[in-house]
Amino acid sequence: MIVPLAGFLAVLIAGLAWWQWPSDADSVGPVAGTVQAAVLSSKEVSAAVGETLNSETRASRPANLLQADPPECSVAVGPATMAVYEGGWTAFLTVVHQDSAAAPEHTATQTVGRYATADQARSALENLSEGINACKSAVRAASDGGTTTKWTYRVEGSTADTLQWTATQDQAGGWSCYREARLKSSTLLQVAVCEVGDGRTAAHSIADRIAGRVQ
Repeated sequence: MIVPLAGFLAVLIAGLAWWQWPSDADSVGPVAGTVQAAVLSSKEVSAAVGETLNSETRASRPANLLQADPPECSVAVGPATMAVYEGGWTAFLTVVHQDSAAAPEHTATQTVGRYATADQARSALENLSEGINACKSAVRAASDGGTTTKWTYRVEGSTADTLQWTATQDQAGGWSCYREARLKSSTLLQVAVCEVGDGRTAAHSIADRIAGRVQ
């Protein structure tokens, strides 16, 4: 599903250096208490999604803002970019797992941003929540100047410390990203499961497990 992939990856790769991460068997275990230790492995994510997601890429800083039409939808089109994680974070990690590097039909993204204080993390969540609630639909420009995509956003639940919403790409055969954000102490974490289907349960399960590892 090439078109949805292009739109999805635009949120993550703009302005970032990417590298192929070693397999679980070859990796040295992360240090406890770090953002690297909070995210799930490819095997764990695959089990949650119900598909084998062997392709993995990582980024250690948020992407630059993406161009949105209307401009006030910059948070909605790029919830894991600097539109939300704009400053003050002390550690950051985004991990993307896919069932195919070329044309994935399932993707799962984990984003963990740790701040110096709990107040800074809460401010980031509030910024995210306000941005998503203020945008019902938007056109997102591809970071490489390619095809633009139109997305519709729907908030499905929120509390003082959580936000669940869905981003559905127009005219893409039902391609949707099921997203969940959580605040835990001084950490703002996000999960997105994108597929043609219902990724809510998988996104919630992954978010649960990340939250359980955040110290």
